[in-house]
Formats: sequence, structure tokens, C-alpha cells
Amino acid sequence: MHGTVTPDARAAGAPAVRIAVFIALAHGINDAYASFVPPLLPRIMDGMGISIALAATLGVSFAIATALPQPFFGYIADRFGRRALAVGGMVVSAVFVSLMGFASSYWGLLLLLVLGGLGGAAFHPPGASYAVRLTGGRGSGGRYSIFSFGGAIGYSAGPLVAVGLVAWGGMEGLWVAMIPAVLFAPVFFLGLPRRRGEPGDVLPAPPPTAVIRELAGPLGIIFGVSSAMAFVQRAFLTMEPIIVAEMGGSETLGAAALSVYLGAQAFGTLTGGFLSDRIDRRLLLFMLCALSLPAHLLATWLGPWSGPGFVAIAMAGFLGMATLPPIVVMAQEMLPRAPGASSGIVMGLAWTVGAVGVMGTGAVADATGPQVATLLSMPVAGIAALLALHPGLKWMKTGKPR
Repeated sequence: MHGTVTPDARAAGAPAVRIAVFIALAHGINDAYASFVPPLLPRIMDGMGISIALAATLGVSFAIATALPQPFFGYIADRFGRRALAVGGMVVSAVFVSLMGFASSYWGLLLLLVLGGLGGAAFHPPGASYAVRLTGGRGSGGRYSIFSFGGAIGYSAGPLVAVGLVAWGGMEGLWVAMIPAVLFAPVFFLGLPRRRGEPGDVLPAPPPTAVIRELAGPLGIIFGVSSAMAFVQRAFLTMEPIIVAEMGGSETLGAAALSVYLGAQAFGTLTGGFLSDRIDRRLLLFMLCALSLPAHLLATWLGPWSGPGFVAIAMAGFLGMATLPPIVVMAQEMLPRAPGASSGIVMGLAWTVGAVGVMGTGAVADATGPQVATLLSMPVAGIAALLALHPGLKWMKTGKPR
């Protein structure tokens, strides 16, 4: 069985890939809105007269709303179907994030971002389970990388779209950004399978308590790796535009730095997905996390002021996001009856933990400066590398049938 692919698996693989491509397009639209906030933080700080810590709290609150409810939405998707959550979540995210220019106060802006974040939380777990499809034959890592690539492309385009719309019509001009999501929502709804839509989904999802108990085992280790890497990446994304602004750079330069970082993430997720189907995932995670540490230190230190700085930013984004496909596929293989819930744990819940840590980075930045605070945050990637070597993950090898 180790090197054999059955005819049924081959037959299932083609539609599985088509679904992965389709949901990847929706992922790209959804995640573009998720990256609107960081490049606009310096403008929001000036317009509302708030501190770095309060600005970081806006970004972190949005990230938490996008991430924390994901295990819940994943469980709902496992029990009742994925399509409505995936499509509806994309639309909710688009509408509320695009309306943030109309907020007249800090708390009004915070409310809009939280509501928009909840839409993203509803989209991701069903989207990831549509993409991986453990019943779709070999190549689950590759299929997830297609899904993640779509999201990364949207996420990398988001900062430039946001800054461009604001330059055109002010903060209120962001409302135009919701149009693609609203227009394509019916297309995605009709194109995705109904209910859970997979031939192997015949067993009921386990109860929530059973899912939570899995955190005491290998799932908890993977959760730790994902949390640490999420913190490193979120710290860079939140603080880099502020660092550029504090050093006299323009809003466009800060957005360009984020777009390079996020664009490189798109290729990182492709590479990580395909490698996770071919080599020992535990060793792959260790190498990616270990290399991510010096890359993020260099990216923060050099900044977008020179060619080498942009190269360092690109390498940091590439290595950081390359860890996500093996993390998600390993989690779904640990809980094959609950792919939505397991994805929500290692994506949403882990991203929440990482985002909360950035609030501490923001507080330190008010005392030491944003660049020093960000540099002090980067060694957390070393913790992720050590967790990836935990003996509890030895049984996770590659995507080949065991």
C-alpha cells in the first residue's frame, strides 16, 4: 500500500483538484480584505490620534475575530455542511471591512473590524476541508497548497488595493472593494458541492469534547508550532508599516513591503504543500521554522530601504507561510472525521494565540520603538522549530498512504 494509488483514488483526485482550484479563487477574494488593515494603521493613527498600542489592538482584534471562532465554525461545517458558511463568510467579511472608512470613532471602527473578522472565521475551516479532501486520493498537501496559494495572492494584493482606493476616494472609498465578493458569491455557491459533498463523509463528526481531548496529544504539538509561527508573522505584518512610517517612509513603501512579504507567502505555501506530500513532514517543519528565524530578523532589521531588504522580506514571507500546508494536513489526518474542526484549531485558534502576543509587542514598541520590539519577537520561531522535533510527531511522515 505504501507506494500504491488505487483506481478509486485516481478517479477522486481530478474532481478534488477542481474543487481546490474553485475554493482557492474564493479564498483569494476573502483574504484580500484581511490584509486591508495593516497598511492603513499609520493613517488611522493620525486620523484618530491613537497610540501604537491602540493601533496594534485594532489589528489584533480583527485577527482574533478572524481566527478564534474558527474551531466552532469548523464543527458546524462538519455537522451541517460547508457551502453556506464558506460563501456567506466571504460576503460578510467583504461588506464590513469595506465599510470601515465610515467609522466615526475608534469603537465604531473596532466593531466593523470584528464583524468583518467573523466572516473570515466562517470561511476558512470549510474552505480548508473542501481543499484537502482526505477522501480525494493522494496529494492532500498539494491541494491545500492550491487553496492557500489563492488566499496568499489575495492577501498580498490587499495592501496595494486598500492604499490605492484610499488614495482615490479617501477612507470612505474602500466601499468599492466589496463589489467582487458580492458579484461572485452566487457563482461560488452554485459551483461548490452541497452539504459536505464528499463520498467518504458518512461517519458523524465526533463531539466537541473528543476534539478538545486531542489537544493533549500530537494535535496540541502541531497547535503549538502553528501558534508560534502565527505570532512571528503577525508581528511582522502589524509592525512593519509602523516601522516604515516612524523612519520617515511613505504609506506606499509600507504597503509595498507587505505586498512583497505576502506575495512571497503565496509561493511559500505552494512549495510547503507539495513538499509535504514527498518528504518527512516533521523534518520539513523543523527546517522551515529554523530558517524563518534569521530571515525575519534580517527582514525587520534591513526593511524596505534597499534591494537586500526586499529580498530578506520575501524570504521571511516564503519560509513562514510554507509551514502552513504541512500543519493543516497533519491536523486533518489526526482527526479525519472532523477536518473542519481540526483545521479551525491549527489555523484559527493558533492564529488567535499568535495575534494576542502581538498586543505585547505593541506595548513594548511604545517604550522601545517598533523596530526593537519586533526584533525581540522573532526568536519565537526557534520555539516552533524545537516543537517540530517533538517525539510525538514521529508517526507523521508524508502524504503517502500508510
